[in-house]
Amino acid sequence: KVIKLKNSVFKLVKNSKININYVKTEYAIKIHSNKMNMFADISDIIEIKKSGRILGAKHVPRVILEFWKDTKSQHQRKFLNECFIFIFYCASDWRSFLTTLIANNIGLLNTSNLIGGYNKWLELSDTIEEAR
Repeated sequence: KVIKLKNSVFKLVKNSKININYVKTEYAIKIHSNKMNMFADISDIIEIKKSGRILGAKHVPRVILEFWKDTKSQHQRKFLNECFIFIFYCASDWRSFLTTLIANNIGLLNTSNLIGGYNKWLELSDTIEEAR
């Protein structure tokens, strides 16, 4: 027997779009060099190794964001508590919409989601770190 989901992933993504900031890729490319912006790639490390990432982006795995942000956690990463504007992205933008909402819920309020994600970035820009 299949258990019916309370909320589908489509509904979760749709609802997250209402509650977060987002930035179009064209604008993100223009502000990429501003050191106040931190691009955060939430993709799986296997994806990054295969496809590369935006130049200078930090890898922030979606599954550990809360632990990296919490100053009381042994896994805390200081850059998540610095004065950056965080622009989260993944391959398309579904996972990063959800991640941006989670980031807001844990108190990281200076966040945006990159519309179209890394795929759109590749379409419009060559400012990337090549896959290794």
